[in-house]
Amino acid sequence: MPKIYLSMGSNLDKEIHIPSGLWRLQQHFGPLTASCIYESEPVGYDGPLFHNLVVGLVCDLEPEAIASLLGAVETLEGRERTPGKKSPHTLDIDLLLYGDAVFERGRLKIPRDDITRYAFVLEPLAELAPGEKHPVLGISYAQLWADFDRTPLRQRRVGDIPQP
Repeated sequence: MPKIYLSMGSNLDKEIHIPSGLWRLQQHFGPLTASCIYESEPVGYDGPLFHNLVVGLVCDLEPEAIASLLGAVETLEGRERTPGKKSPHTLDIDLLLYGDAVFERGRLKIPRDDITRYAFVLEPLAELAPGEKHPVLGISYAQLWADFDRTPLRQRRVGDIPQP
């Protein structure tokens, strides 16, 4: 079964939605591993600070089924989707990696570009899976994080590994 990594973030009632979202994921997927929580500013709009983390799990569901379940968890946590508008989120969960798979199917792209684009994804992924390698670049997440331009970065670790 493939090792799967998800990014999770919230900037509305995050103290409620992150633990609840983790609990819901655990109900669907079983045991989870999680990075610490990192606080960062929203990207592309002004709003409350985000809490972000990366979650690891193992399952044999197809990527599309996983993405569908993630959407259902977001909806149960009160996520409202406004097309074309960046806005605060009760919970945002994205499928980052599906084992070593590389593919694009509709809106689902694996590995997700966010891994190398955003510190709020890469830093917790490097913490959780430092020695694992990006399936396209062949570089470990620890090395990608070490090489990441942190000049404009306003992100900090704020919490230990959350308990689902």
